[in-house]
Amino acid sequence: MTMIVNGLTELKEQAGADLGASGWLEITQERIDQFADATNDHQWIHVDPVKAADGPFGRTVAHGYLTLSLVVPLFFELLDVKGVKMSINYGLNKVRFPAPVPAGSKIRLAAVLAEVEEVAPNGVQIVADLTVEVEGSGKPACIAQALYRHYA
Repeated sequence: MTMIVNGLTELKEQAGADLGASGWLEITQERIDQFADATNDHQWIHVDPVKAADGPFGRTVAHGYLTLSLVVPLFFELLDVKGVKMSINYGLNKVRFPAPVPAGSKIRLAAVLAEVEEVAPNGVQIVADLTVEVEGSGKPACIAQALYRHYA
């Protein structure tokens, strides 16, 4: 369920809030191949199902940066900030990829608003603790701390 906040004051009141988890998103081989084409990263563990079948994961896996890039749409399933002029992705404090995302698997995002603080001029910065889960896996695919800024 999406948390909707109206303006920076309401956003600041949500410091520490657990946003729950997004819906599941299937990671298809087609999506992996498209990411490989966009980034020119055609390593066989991502794009060669025949060779990858004999590799360390038993099949192709998503690029770590593909998994990370999907944080953006999944995060917007969890938090909708209304009443602001602009929102930006400000960066990352840390990122880890503890487990692979096999082709055909599903991921979802769990998030907590770890910090919410004012930034000049007329802005609020969110520090969000993010975990990308893989359906049926005991280890997360990605753990990250992302920064987003919203301006009035």
